[in-house]
This record gives sequence, C-alpha cells and structure tokens, in this order.
Amino acid sequence: MTFAYVLISCDLGFEEDIISQLKTNDEVKEVLGTLGAYDIVAKIESDDVGKLRDTVNRKIRYIPRIRSTLTLMTIAGQE
Repeated sequence: MTFAYVLISCDLGFEEDIISQLKTNDEVKEVLGTLGAYDIVAKIESDDVGKLRDTVNRKIRYIPRIRSTLTLMTIAGQE
C-alpha cells in the first residue's frame, strides 16, 4: 500500500464541512482538524501511486472552499 498525508488549507468556518466530505472518500483513512498553517490533515491510502495522485488531484482538490493542499508521500519501508 502507498500512503500520503494531505495538508489542507481552507476558507475560515468550512473545516467541518470539508472534513465530512473527505470522510466519504474510500481512500481517505483518517481526517483531523489542526491548528497552524494548515486547517486539516488527511491520511490517504491506495494500492498504487497513480490512484493516490488521482485522489488528491481529482477528488480532494476539487472540494469547494479548499484553498490549497500540500501532499507528503510516505517512503516505502519506512513506516
């Protein structure tokens, strides 16, 4: 499996709505609200890097009120 953490910055007041939408995605395994430069962190998982990329680019980044994302891919064997 391939994992990534997606750090999400969103419009003020829309954190809970976005968290709810993220939880409906099968590839999203965990979602947490955060304090600091980013508002939400999501852990995503897929059986290949291409699907992971699609999840970020076509499913997460198109959620309304998300301003920006930063994706951190994990390194295989360093779990």
